[in-house]
Amino acid sequence: MGSGIAQVSAQAGLTTIVRELTEPLCARASSAITKSLDKAIEKGKLTPDGHAVTLGCLTFTTNLDALATCDIIIEAVVEELDAKNALWRELHALAGPRTIFASNTSSLTIAAMAAASGRPDRLIGLHFFNPVPLMRLVEVVRTITTSRDTVERSLAFVRRIGKEPIVARDQSGFIVNRLLIPYMLDAIRALENGVGSVTDIDAGMQLGAGYPMGPFTLLDFVGLDTAQRVAEVMFDEYREQRFAPPPLLRRLVLAGHLGRKSGRGFYDYSQDPPVPSALGGQP
Repeated sequence: MGSGIAQVSAQAGLTTIVRELTEPLCARASSAITKSLDKAIEKGKLTPDGHAVTLGCLTFTTNLDALATCDIIIEAVVEELDAKNALWRELHALAGPRTIFASNTSSLTIAAMAAASGRPDRLIGLHFFNPVPLMRLVEVVRTITTSRDTVERSLAFVRRIGKEPIVARDQSGFIVNRLLIPYMLDAIRALENGVGSVTDIDAGMQLGAGYPMGPFTLLDFVGLDTAQRVAEVMFDEYREQRFAPPPLLRRLVLAGHLGRKSGRGFYDYSQDPPVPSALGGQP
């Protein structure tokens, strides 16, 4: 996510600094962005000159102090509140007084970060969608302490990088995940209850509801550990059963079957095309 956000910012001609924890992570981020730009050229969506200009706008560093002059700092660290708040406290001591802090969190409430940031009027949620270069939407999430100036500047930034903003209330899951997570969890429960197989449920939602991909393909793409973590945060917030991770999801995560990134989830990606995984007696 961080690499994708950096790419679209640089493609818009903005000077962009990518801060990673280690040099190998910097190299991986640089490689990921270069490969993404190469694919864009192959598809005719980017010129070689645009490729060069984009890379010229990017700097990779492990030094947090390098972010001190940024107008907006977007975090895409692990989905844990303590980690995010520790970062905000460090950044508050470095950044200028007008710098906006933006979190790419998909489930945590922005208010919980605003209170710890030292600048609650200048902290906002900017929730991008994966893969960032392809997905047009950004959820702009304000708290009761976010200033109007911060909201307007954030909306302008989102439009500047070619994305379409929607404004969401600061509630766990915001708009998209508030609707999407229960949908994916319900698909798992339907599988657990023997309603249909993985492939039939996926095909049903694609061909019957017009979705670009079925819920199990989407879960594997998102990452089953990520889906579980987001669901747990939302269940803690709302205490509604529809947000509770189903047993099958928990078992797959415990087994390390996390989806595409681990090579196996609801589908087995060791084959091409992928085939449904054996799921312990499920259809």
